[in-house]
Amino acid sequence: MKTLTLLCLSYFGLILLTFTAEAFNKKKFPAHWGDPPKIQTRDFRPLPGGYGNGSSTLAKWISKNLEQDKIKGIPNKSFTTLFDQDTKNLDGWSIKSGYATYKIHENSILGTTAKGSGNTFLCTDKSYSDFELEFEVKCNNKLNSGVQIRSQLKNPSSKYGGRVNGPQVEIEASGQNGAEAGYVYGEATGRGWLTPKERLKPHKHFKDGEWNKYRIIAKGNRIQTWINGNKIEDLTDEAIYKTHSTGLIGLQVHGIGKNAGPLTVQWRNIKIKEL
Repeated sequence: MKTLTLLCLSYFGLILLTFTAEAFNKKKFPAHWGDPPKIQTRDFRPLPGGYGNGSSTLAKWISKNLEQDKIKGIPNKSFTTLFDQDTKNLDGWSIKSGYATYKIHENSILGTTAKGSGNTFLCTDKSYSDFELEFEVKCNNKLNSGVQIRSQLKNPSSKYGGRVNGPQVEIEASGQNGAEAGYVYGEATGRGWLTPKERLKPHKHFKDGEWNKYRIIAKGNRIQTWINGNKIEDLTDEAIYKTHSTGLIGLQVHGIGKNAGPLTVQWRNIKIKEL
């Protein structure tokens, strides 16, 4: 919402009342930033740092404070938007490992399979270590997918930008008998499932054909996952942490047979908070 400025004439002079984007988005600015600008431009644009929308004046003030915090080594405890309904392009993301396609469609990232392609990933250009990640996903019932965390690229100068490898949080339709959505797999690590076999029990917390909300917390050697508010996995794995303590976030379009598809998977409202 645009900044609203109410000018009131009084006996003592001019009173300026300013309502900033913070009030409307209900996300508080860090106290050490002080007060936002009292007088702001009347334009309306997305704000950095996941603070919603507001004026260019406010955007510059937020960017300046974020940069100063970075220089001082003060961690950003707020969520940062990686993709939402206001995102206009896929800057900051790169396709790796295959040639499935990704585009913005109906306020989501739409991934579509390509005949003959191996597993393909739309990866963040930035690496993340300890974080909380939230997103919504809807996947064709016949397509397996996942989200890579702390992942790396093997032979990045090779064809298709290298092979993505690392922990993957599973995305999979429940079907009639339940499935493994939300458990942790070691994509291209040679280990298969990182979730222990005794905990790898099919469930139906993933709603087929609907949007599903995922929450992932990766801190140290521990990875926790939730689907639609239901806790799925609480994994402690020192071995994978030693090899993959930091890395990319990647949205997977799984490879399919040459006579299948095209099949799609969609993501929206992707945000991350570094811990």
